[in-house]
Amino acid sequence: MSSAFALGDHIRYVAVADGQDVALRQREGLGDASSSDSDRYEELLVNPTLLVLTRQRGEIDCGGLDYVIVRYGNFAQVVVPNPAGGHVSVAVSPDHDPVVVAEAVQRLLA
Repeated sequence: MSSAFALGDHIRYVAVADGQDVALRQREGLGDASSSDSDRYEELLVNPTLLVLTRQRGEIDCGGLDYVIVRYGNFAQVVVPNPAGGHVSVAVSPDHDPVVVAEAVQRLLA
């Protein structure tokens, strides 16, 4: 998790999830931050569901799935499947390119 925060101050939040096991950490002093309960449910319900749907579609005839990016009003959420199981989720400040972050997270997981 620390490695993702080392990418820069544009990283707002990092979660590592595998099934019901979720580890979350948020950068201190964030404005417009979502609640920790909301973040936990996103990691338990929303992001795994997004990955199942997009991975299945990707495997049909799109060459697989690398990552999913959801752009909310206050941040972009980057969700990357973890080869060891589960996923890594990183919230990115709206002024930074989430594709760059997704590719950096993929390198960290490789």
